[in-house]
Amino acid sequence: MNTGPTSPVTLSHPHKCTSPHRDQQMFPRSSCGSQGRRENTTKAEWRCFTVASGARCVTMTSPSMLRTWSAGSWATWRQCLGYPAPSMEKEKAVPGGEKLFTHTHAHPPNCTSFLHLGNGKIWMDNVHCNGKETTLAACTSNGWGVTDCKHTEDVGVVCSEKRIPGFKFDNSLLNQIENMNIQVEDIRVRAILATYRKRVPVTEGYVEVKDEGTWKQICDKHWTMKNSRVVCGMFGFPSERKYNTNVYKMFASRRKQHYWAYSMDCNGNEAHISSCKLGNHLNVDAEKNATCENGMPAVVSCVPGRAFAPSSHSGFRKAFRQEQPLVRLKGGANTGEGRVEVLKNGEWGTVCDDNWNLVSASVVCRELGFGSAKEAITGARLGQGMGPIHLNEIDCTGFEKSVTDCKFNMESQGCNHEEDAAVRCNVPAMGFQNQLRLSGGRNPYEGRVEVLMERNGTLKWGTVCSENWSTVEAMVVCRQLGLGFASHAFQETWYWHGDISADNVVMSGVKCSGTEMSLAHCRHDGADVSCPRGGGRFGAGVSCSETAPDLVLNAELVEQTAYLEDRPMFMLQCALEENCLASSAVNTSITSGYRRLLRFSSQIHNNGQSDFRPKNGRHAWVWHDCHRHYHSMEVFTHYDLLNLNGTKVAEGHKASFCLEDTECEADVQKQYECANFGEQGITVGCWDVYRHDIDCQWIDITDVPPGDYLFQVVINPNYEVAESDYSNNVMKCRSRYDGQRIWMYNCHIGGSFSDETEQKFEHFSGLTNNKVSTR
Repeated sequence: MNTGPTSPVTLSHPHKCTSPHRDQQMFPRSSCGSQGRRENTTKAEWRCFTVASGARCVTMTSPSMLRTWSAGSWATWRQCLGYPAPSMEKEKAVPGGEKLFTHTHAHPPNCTSFLHLGNGKIWMDNVHCNGKETTLAACTSNGWGVTDCKHTEDVGVVCSEKRIPGFKFDNSLLNQIENMNIQVEDIRVRAILATYRKRVPVTEGYVEVKDEGTWKQICDKHWTMKNSRVVCGMFGFPSERKYNTNVYKMFASRRKQHYWAYSMDCNGNEAHISSCKLGNHLNVDAEKNATCENGMPAVVSCVPGRAFAPSSHSGFRKAFRQEQPLVRLKGGANTGEGRVEVLKNGEWGTVCDDNWNLVSASVVCRELGFGSAKEAITGARLGQGMGPIHLNEIDCTGFEKSVTDCKFNMESQGCNHEEDAAVRCNVPAMGFQNQLRLSGGRNPYEGRVEVLMERNGTLKWGTVCSENWSTVEAMVVCRQLGLGFASHAFQETWYWHGDISADNVVMSGVKCSGTEMSLAHCRHDGADVSCPRGGGRFGAGVSCSETAPDLVLNAELVEQTAYLEDRPMFMLQCALEENCLASSAVNTSITSGYRRLLRFSSQIHNNGQSDFRPKNGRHAWVWHDCHRHYHSMEVFTHYDLLNLNGTKVAEGHKASFCLEDTECEADVQKQYECANFGEQGITVGCWDVYRHDIDCQWIDITDVPPGDYLFQVVINPNYEVAESDYSNNVMKCRSRYDGQRIWMYNCHIGGSFSDETEQKFEHFSGLTNNKVSTR
């Protein structure tokens, strides 16, 4: 008789597997033991999961099937009868993944097409869970091995990379806290003094842990500032400070405390208290309560980063700004996360992920005014950077003021941008997510935007006027809710039935810069709401996504391919129809006239995490007889020639664009092609090339006098499609035109140099006038 797996089926924390080869990662014997089984792939990250009494490497770059180990063989877990009830998403899928991830989703019936068929015995059928089980084995089923399912009825799960709240103290090192199960949300800093109880965020108070359902204080007899540094880092604060002990002694003497039986002994560079060693065990009184003789509850006082520090005007700074100019984060969806870039010799570059760990990542986070690192991210998972790779094999002690003070290898041989390091930092709890909600959507990532505003002394939910509502404002909403990037901004939401009591417009005239942490920080009309169309069906809406594309122009190719052509007017009739020439072209003789064109090639890469797709669906695409194909975006790129005071003297009138994968990296498959009304877009890892010799790939400079100019290309200028980083959508070159020839030099992507270097490059400051000058 088969008794099934020898121990409950669980998924433990994944350990990254290592390999001597960069493009092929293998199963680490030290992590997985003799039961380890290796599967090979390219450009994937293998992870080791403890499953029952064995372990197996699976790739998490695609959906995975749950498997169990029994009697020396692997078996797949199946749910029969096709796609299960909707509760599968919340109930059945969770027990198998809850120790690892927050969100787990079951696949629909056709999931086998991309999960592939399993093999071996089918252990489980008709599984029913209530969602609270800690292991799949605790759910009810037909019994181990009792099934009439086939391998075409696989059930799979996709696990989000967001971990659920919860951790155990690491017991892998001697004297570390063992056999504890303290959840992340079960440690807190509780404000005691009235001054700090009213502040957001809470920066000072008792350190408390929740043990057996009761909040308990920690005795301060062995508490050190190193412990405070670790706790402050966990709650998003870069450093700690001293506090008034006399005041807290007075408070402690007034009431009986409930002490935790343990203390901690931290070095100060840990990213989390679970990595600290076990401190002294407290004495126990006759009633078996821990005592703190001649001591009092441990107190921490944390120093917030500049972006979160209270101010006399607004309570906090409205827009996030990096605190140090030597390091920045790019491409992250949320505040405190992104690809790490450092400034060297006036140029920004990335960091190779060799030896990248939480200690080094925490130095970066604290340098930027956040707390310790929540995650040290490898493999360019937050998008690839451009330009040089400045640092490699970083080795920090955890106490450096800047990551540039750490030991590192300046040689980046063997590294490429597929190995760009990134971080997710702990940030203070500001409560912004409680001031906003999405209502009526089909899933938590979309809906009508409803905000909580004070009206006549009371807080009231209402809608946001959708007039001039754009992707930039939607980005702030998704960031505020922790839902990633905005994928779309909607000006009509009649198809989403929100809370009818929140139909009234409470916020109008919203205009964001894109860096705000809350929609309330954007410019808006305040109490003087003005919205002619009203709320309800015309309320602003958003849809959010965890990933976004990131388009970057190849600046070097523009510099290499630029040249002048005097083209006869009789060969430019198609371009004239599409308004690709300067306005004076209508007065040029068709038989004897010509236009002087500045031609160049553009190669636009998608370095993001998802495909770039046009805003409009096929029904809105426009057929162009001249080019003999459909164009999906009327405004995709601007070409401008500016004089040195920033005034536009000529511009490219590219009517519209067709987006396709011209070329891709070696391991990426082309997906988009313009021909035959094909799908349009740019795949991650691919690029779209507009050659210098095609129509409208130029600027008409016939009327431009000789001189020094700035040549500028702007991709996705109206932000019609959401991207993870708009700052690199601009490319600039210095150019010199002598009336017969033109030189392009110093071409670079926006944001690739320091502000000081950029100002020297442009030779002017202030706002740019985007209107063509009239003569």
